[in-house]
Amino acid sequence: MSRTKNLWWVIAVAIFAVFPIVVTNPTYTSIGVYTLLFMACATSWNMFSGYSGYIALGSSVFYGTGAYTMALASIHLHMAPGAAMFWLVPLGGLVAVVVAIPVGWLALRVRRHTFVVITIAIFFIFQLGAINFSFTGGTAGLSLPFVQWGASYYNVPFYYVALTIVIVATIISALVRRSRFGLQLLAIRDDEDRALGLGVRVGAVKLSGFALSAFAIGMAGALYAMFQGQIYPQFVFDPTFDVSVALMSFFGGLGTLTGPLLGALVLESAQQYLTVTYSNGSLYLIVFGALFLLVITFMPRGVVNYFIDRRRRALAASSAASPASSSPQPAPSVGTLV
Repeated sequence: MSRTKNLWWVIAVAIFAVFPIVVTNPTYTSIGVYTLLFMACATSWNMFSGYSGYIALGSSVFYGTGAYTMALASIHLHMAPGAAMFWLVPLGGLVAVVVAIPVGWLALRVRRHTFVVITIAIFFIFQLGAINFSFTGGTAGLSLPFVQWGASYYNVPFYYVALTIVIVATIISALVRRSRFGLQLLAIRDDEDRALGLGVRVGAVKLSGFALSAFAIGMAGALYAMFQGQIYPQFVFDPTFDVSVALMSFFGGLGTLTGPLLGALVLESAQQYLTVTYSNGSLYLIVFGALFLLVITFMPRGVVNYFIDRRRRALAASSAASPASSSPQPAPSVGTLV
């Protein structure tokens, strides 16, 4: 079973790896870059919120932190535009982790519902700070050293770096899920008071998971800034980012490994395609609403959990039916119609 799962992961990575080779249209490779960025963010967000049950609606703080780290570092270091700027992508993730520690220490002092409100409040503090501080460029934003690559080739390096971030985020999430640390997060999700009574260091576990989830989101924000060439506070500190990442995880299956990947793949690629194809930029919101309504109505635990549950029921039904079918039938008694 594990070999089969690993084979499917290898096939999926191979398909994503050959995509920009087979599909050379810059429009579609650009959609691929944005989709991969959200796949990484949704996976990393789910690594804390999905496993612990603490729904964070302020993750764009880390996305914006990564973006401004890339912008400020490349400007003040007078970096030449080119592939060398990709080395700042991990730096954006590390700075996001550093920012997540005091943010998490403050927000995680309360329980789940209040935690949601505090993360929203912290998000607005960071957004207003980026708008009003002079070193962030204010509402005018910041312009990064623009990479002078050809239009047909420009998206390809960003695509593969984004794919690398997705792989890193997925590996970290899988390792957390299968570790003792991940079991502690799941115990907190099921019953935090009981987990505390069993000896789980609840505060340290939650803070560690919260900070760890910021790493891939910060890297995605840094790559986004370099890809765009210019950033504005209202776009990198965007409240719709938090809602989108949460919806993608709920759509695919909260707390699963493949659910956020699937949710981001379907929803973000659909949004980008509809935005590019049709002049009505809000059309994707109608599609999102319809899809989410269908999933919540018929698959309340997400698409992945829905099919996992169906497969388990089918296996249970087949295993229950096999002994009955293999057992010998009693001989008919006299006068019984056969």
